[in-house]
Amino acid sequence: MAAKTLRDVAERAGVSIKTVSNVVRGAPRVSDTTRARVLRAVEELGYRPNPSARRLRTGRSGLIALVVPELATPYFAELAHHVRREASLLGLTVLTEESMGDTAEELRLANGVGASLLDGVILSPLRVTPDELAAVTDEFPMVLLGERTYGRDRVVADHVLIDNVAAARDITAHLTGLGRRRIAAIGVDQGSATSRQRLEGYQRALHAAGLPFDPRLAPRVEEFDRRNGLLAMRSLTALPAGERPDAVFCFSDLLAVGAQRALHEAGLDIPGDVAVAGIDGSEEARYSTPSLTSVVPDKAAIASLAVKCLAARIRSDAPLPFEIHVAPHWLEARESTVGGRHPVRT
Repeated sequence: MAAKTLRDVAERAGVSIKTVSNVVRGAPRVSDTTRARVLRAVEELGYRPNPSARRLRTGRSGLIALVVPELATPYFAELAHHVRREASLLGLTVLTEESMGDTAEELRLANGVGASLLDGVILSPLRVTPDELAAVTDEFPMVLLGERTYGRDRVVADHVLIDNVAAARDITAHLTGLGRRRIAAIGVDQGSATSRQRLEGYQRALHAAGLPFDPRLAPRVEEFDRRNGLLAMRSLTALPAGERPDAVFCFSDLLAVGAQRALHEAGLDIPGDVAVAGIDGSEEARYSTPSLTSVVPDKAAIASLAVKCLAARIRSDAPLPFEIHVAPHWLEARESTVGGRHPVRT
């Protein structure tokens, strides 16, 4: 079957080819009604812009990269899905890359792998420094995702994030509000800005509840994965009976799933003996047994803000000031902290 063209989309939507081109390029001078009609036709026909032809006409390919640490992590897989959807609405195609948290690889991808074809990059960095990124963002359109490791006076790129301190404080306060008094934290890793910020929020909530911070209840981890959650929870259940936690806040949903497995092995009830909560709002949290209480970052909003920021920077003929955008988050309380049986919302 021949690839669909702008003309095919224009005929399906009942508009001119120029109007379709304006919608695909994200031009502002199109009414919302017409834009919706064109985008519906694009979806129905499966139209995809030709990067080579676009590059010849506009000097741009319409191709952007999304760089995440690891696609096997549900959070990043779900985020990539939202980025692709948002990009398609602006006529952009997404190339997805994994950095595996390696500094050299993050910097290589930040410079735009195949930069002659890429218009810009959305990067979720773990290791690369602001100074290293500053040299890149002066020359190449980029939006950063995740935690900042610098102050507002050192903004080196557009940045989209959630308030990690507030998110961790919210979920720990949920646990203290349920009467839990020995609340563990699984996810401490001083090399990670995410970990430091979530630890800060956890400690703030303990202080607000009049509870001390016990370092024995905050075991270190190497990765935010199931295995490390399992091993950390095993170490906590090995504490003397009066010193074990009655709740645990895990710094990712994957850590929480591993912790739940360790509690099951130890014959402990969730949430009767130990309440468990995570953060990521992953699909895995909804379908685990028991279903996992989790802080949900608004991944659709994160993707929308990131794609729109990058598109604006790509299409601007003049330098734009860098901005920080904070996306919403919320808490979804489920069986792992409040008990009972709650049907999965589909």
